[in-house]
Amino acid sequence: MRITLIHALKHSIVPIEASFARLWPEARLMNLLDDSLSADLARDGGLTDAMTDRFLALGRYAAGTGSDAILFTCSAFGSCIEAVARAHAPMPVLKPNEAMIEQAAARGRRIGLLSTFPPTLASMPPEFPSQVELVPKLAEGAMAALDRGDRATHDRLVVEASRSLRECDLIALAQYSMAPTADEVAEATGRPVLTTPDSAVLKLKKLLTRP
Repeated sequence: MRITLIHALKHSIVPIEASFARLWPEARLMNLLDDSLSADLARDGGLTDAMTDRFLALGRYAAGTGSDAILFTCSAFGSCIEAVARAHAPMPVLKPNEAMIEQAAARGRRIGLLSTFPPTLASMPPEFPSQVELVPKLAEGAMAALDRGDRATHDRLVVEASRSLRECDLIALAQYSMAPTADEVAEATGRPVLTTPDSAVLKLKKLLTRP
């Protein structure tokens, strides 16, 4: 199976590749990166028709290479990804967080949503079922630290922010780049922790390897 991974942040590549290596090593991966997407979203203050067109172009390119599925790893572009999914149905086209949201909603009612990218805390909560109580939390400064190449500060800020979510049933890490902190967050909070890459890989494997 050939899976195209489309990224808006270079930090997402290592965590998702690590999840595939651990959970579905047989899958063949192709990475597409446009790291101007997140910067342009922050500049524009919201998703635009022009941004949707850019996502559709990325989807066409991925489909044209013979991909069996597309996984987007950028969490603040929900409507753009939905447009790609409509254009390429029935090929699986997954939002980065949809598998984790399904898993979280099945396992808990009060869910801590921890993010390092502010637009995610606007775009992602509506994707959760209405019966779920979300407790959003931004790890301020963590993404900037990661952009500087300071993974240690990023991880420390994520873990510090997670401590306010100890009263939740579980904690969902919104960015792929946060996945390496999962064990530390679990230790700091005593709560189960879900990561977007692991959930996404398991869902894709189930969709594409049915007997």
